[in-house]
Parts: sequence; C-alpha cells; structure tokens
Amino acid sequence: MTTHPAYRIDLPERRLTSVVFATPHSGADYSSEFLSRAELDATEIRSSEDAFVDKLFASAPLCGAAILMARVPRAYVDLNRAPEELDPALIEGVGKGSNNPRVASGLGVIPRVVANGRAIYRGKMSIDEAHGRIEGYWRPYHDALQTLLDENHRSFGEAILVDCHSMPREALTQLGARPAGRPEIVIGDRFGSTAARHLVDEIESIFSEAGLRVARNIPFAGAHILQAYGRPSRGQHAIQIEIDRSLYMDEEAIAPSADFDAFQALMDGVVERIAQMGAPEAGWLAAE
Repeated sequence: MTTHPAYRIDLPERRLTSVVFATPHSGADYSSEFLSRAELDATEIRSSEDAFVDKLFASAPLCGAAILMARVPRAYVDLNRAPEELDPALIEGVGKGSNNPRVASGLGVIPRVVANGRAIYRGKMSIDEAHGRIEGYWRPYHDALQTLLDENHRSFGEAILVDCHSMPREALTQLGARPAGRPEIVIGDRFGSTAARHLVDEIESIFSEAGLRVARNIPFAGAHILQAYGRPSRGQHAIQIEIDRSLYMDEEAIAPSADFDAFQALMDGVVERIAQMGAPEAGWLAAE
C-alpha cells in the first residue's frame, strides 16, 4: 500500500493483469480547515462525492490488479477535470476563456458548487490557492496514475484503465421512461474513442450477466480522465463505469444501505472478471 494526501494505491502481491482500477471521486479526507470555510454542512458537501465506490472495487488486488483511490475530496479539487478548467466566478485573476459548460456550471477543477448547484464558498479564492491545490493534489494523483499505466504497458504490452464512478438516481430519472428500464450501469468510452470496442463490449457483457441494466455513454460518456488517458492506438485504453448509487447506498444520508453487502459481493465477481480481461492468457492482447 502506498499513501499520499491525494491518494492511496493498493497493489497485488504480483500483478497478473494489464487492468488498473481507479476511483477519482471517492476521496473523503475533509480537512477541518476546508470544512470551516465551506458554507455547507458536512453532509451537504459530500453530495457530489462518489461515496463507497472505492469499497466496491477494493477486491482488485486479490485479482492481481492495482487500484488507485482518491483521498482528496472532489469538492476540494476535482481529479476528473483538466488543470486549466479554472472558474473565473470563483478564482481571482482568471479571465473568461472558452465556453466550457463544466466550468460555467461551477464544476471546474476547483469546484464552486456541489450537487444541485449549492455553493461551497462565500466569495472568491486566490489563484495561488487554486494552483496550490493542483500542484499538491491533482498533479500527484495523475503522476501516480500514469506511472501505474506505464508499468502495466511495459509488463503486458498494453494498459487498461477502468475509471470507477457513481451516479445519483436523479441523473437517471431525467432520462425518462425507457422500454428496457433505466440503466443501472453506464459505460463511457467517449463514443468509441478511448478504448478498443471488444474491451467495452466485454465489460458490458460482464455487468449484464451479473443482472444489471447497462447503457453506453448517455448520460455519462467520460470527462478529462478518459480524454487524457484513452489512447487505444498506443495500447492504452480508458473506460469509465458509472454505478447507480441507489443500488448500494442511502443518497440522502450518504450511508451504506441494507443492500450494500450483497451488492459488494456481486461487484467482487464483476471486478474479478474485468481483471481477467487484462490477463495475457485471456487472449485480448492478441485481439488487437
């Protein structure tokens, strides 16, 4: 195990697969200084956190795969945004740039709001503080992620990033009625651009065979991490997984539900099968 204020890495005794799991929005280390500055209470500020996703994928090392888990909260610095996505409405000295809808909605690399548009701060912060968060937390996380992928690429000839997230139930209700029912899992590959098709097909099959309803790219296709790390032509694939939070947690209380243990057991089987995709004997490497 390797720890840093931004992240924790759990490694297997021996890496057996090219798959790396990561949970960039599961961080829950809220400093007292940050909470004292926030206009929200301790539960409200966690509303955009992917709570417990790191636990759902924690069996990865038992399957021969590395897992990188955020410790820094998303409300403090968003690891799934580009470092240039600075919000002029929050950070002093930032000029209005391109029309970035994430930044405009307050969800830049230093978030201005949490879920439902609730403001985190009163007033602005300095650009030096924003840069300090990026250098102290964002950059070390991404350095660690690229290192894990590079190590797998050297060992296996390719690397597969499985970027693990959760989605609020309300995001799915906005999709309206669907003949097959609303998805419980959304797999993102930025519409086919960040991973080889056969890998995405296999992950969809794994979740479907576990009894879950699966959709692709709508409403979540992937953001900065998939854009930055999905390079299938170079043998580096990036796939995002979004899990309906209502399957395993009480969203209002941000607490595990009565179904948590059963769903975690189901996910242990899913994680094992996804890890096996990157094992040399699986034959996926030759498929390219």
